[in-house]
Amino acid sequence: MENYDPQSAGLFAALFTVFLIPGLVIWLISIIGMWKVYEKAGKPGWASIIPIYNVIVMLEIIGKPVWWLLLLLVPCVNIIFGIWIINLLSKSFGQSEGFTVGLLLLPMIFYPVLGFGNYRYVGPAGAGFAGYKPYDPGLDYKDPFNPTPPPPQV
Repeated sequence: MENYDPQSAGLFAALFTVFLIPGLVIWLISIIGMWKVYEKAGKPGWASIIPIYNVIVMLEIIGKPVWWLLLLLVPCVNIIFGIWIINLLSKSFGQSEGFTVGLLLLPMIFYPVLGFGNYRYVGPAGAGFAGYKPYDPGLDYKDPFNPTPPPPQV
């Protein structure tokens, strides 16, 4: 007991307060944002907090097979596929690669922005492209790539 320093306990408490509590707040903000992202994609929000199941649901959101989960268990391959999955999530909400970089580097900001913002789920990996709208015969048809309208449906 002669080497005991009573100030070391205070130092530990200070480090706990300075690092752990803000870390928990950032984690909580990210989880809430992810919850909303799952709900916007038509999946249950609680699925975002269940380990392994959240990845399975994310793969459903981006339209990839469940066996991709195995690729996330392979060292080095998991980094590439993790980035790819986040990019496909960004595309599923009609966003670009710039938004993907934001999701990777600042998830505590970009997941709540995606979840609470005006972004809309457009389908697995963007369903082709973000501006996709199915043909409506009641509206004037203006397609910049094909000036002739499609034949009427019977």
